[in-house]
Amino acid sequence: MKLSLTGKTAVVCGASQGLGLASARELALLGASCILLARNEKLLETAVASLDTSQGQQHNYYVADFSEPAKVKATIQAIVDDQFVHILVNNSGGPSSGPILAAEGGAFLKAFEMHVVCNQLLTQAVVPGMKATGYGRIIQIISTSVKVPIKNLGVSNTIRAAVANWAKTMANELAPFGITVNNVLPGAMTTDRLKSLFKATGEARGVPEETIAEEWRQEIPMQRFGDPSEFGAAVAFLASPAAGYITGINLPVDGGKTPSL
Repeated sequence: MKLSLTGKTAVVCGASQGLGLASARELALLGASCILLARNEKLLETAVASLDTSQGQQHNYYVADFSEPAKVKATIQAIVDDQFVHILVNNSGGPSSGPILAAEGGAFLKAFEMHVVCNQLLTQAVVPGMKATGYGRIIQIISTSVKVPIKNLGVSNTIRAAVANWAKTMANELAPFGITVNNVLPGAMTTDRLKSLFKATGEARGVPEETIAEEWRQEIPMQRFGDPSEFGAAVAFLASPAAGYITGINLPVDGGKTPSL
């Protein structure tokens, strides 16, 4: 099986921590040189230092705030002006939790810019290089909510579905060039994001967050939360040559929790 990414460059968004960083680590283990994007420079410095370099990789980072699409566009343009990008992992922090009826219109607009508009700008910038090199992998980190909406994540459910449909459309357009576009859908992974959801849900119900955590764990067929490295491994596989005939899919990494095919 051809898994090596030696000689490939990956841009990984939202990679200063959590699932973005976990994905970058697995890509680096396969030999990719990673360019990390996020808004916190201190965390980015630490993240880059944690990536494997045993195969001669050269990692780097750029500071980019996804609430400012124009600056994200300028950042990715600076990257592609300097080198070809073979792999793009689109990822950004999820919208705040809460019922959809309570959400202000501005929350939807902000989330749409961060998740759909930024994905579009990043993809437009890297695709010419992918076509030129004959290798392209575009992967979105989204949510299992694109299959089954998650309670109390009204804005997130809406925007994640928009990203999934954007990606499927892009997959069909880029397939003739051998560029794949796929979505990886994390379930309950042991990240700060999950902890924040436990806390918010617990506060809304007036119960300890530990109670929420145990309820959620019981709903997972594997009876445990996922490790971020397990999620990163799925991203790395889809980025590899071995996944060249897989495109336009939504891949749950959730321990079997999603109650649909």
